[in-house]
Amino acid sequence: MSAIPQSANITFHDLYETYPQFDIDVEYEKQLLLAHDIIIWQHPFYWYSAPAIMKQWIDLVLEFGWAYGPGGEALKGKYILNAITTGGNRAAYCAQGYNQCTINQFLFPFKQTADLCHMKYLPPFVVHGTHRLSDDELRKIGRDYGQFLKMVMQKVPVQELGNFEYINDYLNQ
Repeated sequence: MSAIPQSANITFHDLYETYPQFDIDVEYEKQLLLAHDIIIWQHPFYWYSAPAIMKQWIDLVLEFGWAYGPGGEALKGKYILNAITTGGNRAAYCAQGYNQCTINQFLFPFKQTADLCHMKYLPPFVVHGTHRLSDDELRKIGRDYGQFLKMVMQKVPVQELGNFEYINDYLNQ
């Protein structure tokens, strides 16, 4: 966390900490979304998806008529991406790899959700092989993530990011 910039423009919101009984305050969550231009769904990549509370959050908060559908343009033009951790290495996430699909193929439902809500979906920030990372590798990933957060507070280079599979690739070019 030391590499994460301290800013009034960055809000970390832990759903499990806030809602240990899964009783999501939909109106509060909507206000948080409206208050931010860039949304990051940060979560472990469990069973090729997000944890249960994240799915429940999406089901409850992104309401018809508010986030999508007739009159549902509250999130229009906002940027969104996934920041995920996986146990598998990057080579496991390709057509020839253990999982037979790329991370972006697995994340397609999130992209489609963003599209439905008129949001601009960005490539993910991905941390692979989390259980095998050294302290030095973890520090570098933390610095990269902090660099990305600083970058998005300035301006999101959407045209450039779209050319990369992961935001990490953009940062490490």
